[in-house]
Amino acid sequence: MADITVIMGVTGAGKSTIGEMLAKSMGCPFLDADDFHPPSNKEKMHRGIPLSDEDRIPWLETLRDALREFLLKGNAVVLGCSALQKHYREILRSSDPDYRPGMYGTCRVKLVLLDAKPEVLTARLKARAAQGTHFMPASLLQSQLELLRIEEDEGIRKPDRVGSIPQLAKSFLASFRPELKLLYKARCLESLEK
Repeated sequence: MADITVIMGVTGAGKSTIGEMLAKSMGCPFLDADDFHPPSNKEKMHRGIPLSDEDRIPWLETLRDALREFLLKGNAVVLGCSALQKHYREILRSSDPDYRPGMYGTCRVKLVLLDAKPEVLTARLKARAAQGTHFMPASLLQSQLELLRIEEDEGIRKPDRVGSIPQLAKSFLASFRPELKLLYKARCLESLEK
C-alpha cells in the first residue's frame, strides 16, 4: 500500500532538495507545493505580504485533491509543503479517504519536519534571492517561524538539525534507509508476481 510523505517546514528548510532526493530513492514522483499556488498567492509573497488562511486553504485543498489521486491509484508520492499549522496538516491528511481526525498512526500521510536555526535559514534565503531562484523573500521567514506549530501527539518525524542541506540530506536519507529497504523488497516481490 503506497503512502504519501510530506516534507514540511518553513521556507529555506530544504523541503524541495530533500523531497526530490527521497522521491528518487523511493522511485516515486516529487510534488512541490509551491507549484500549486495560484499566481495571486505568488505575487503576494513576492511583494513580501504573508498569506492569510483565505489564501492558503484553497491551495491546500488543491494539494489534498492531487494527493488523493495518488492514493486512489495506489501510488506513493513525496510532497514538499510548509504545512505550518495543524489545521493545514489536517487538510493534507484528509487526502487519505480512511483518515479520521486524530488517527495519526493509521493515516497514510506521513509528515517529516525539517528544521534549522533562523540564522541558517536566513543565509539560505539570501543566497537563493541572490541567485533569483525563488519568489519568496527572506523578509517572510519570521512570519513563517511564528506560524509554525507542532503538537507532539501528531507523530511528526524530526530528523536531527544539521547546518547544511547536503549534511541534512545525508542524515535524512540514512534515517529512512530501513524503510527504503522494505520498499525495495516489496517492489521486488511485486515484479516477481507479474
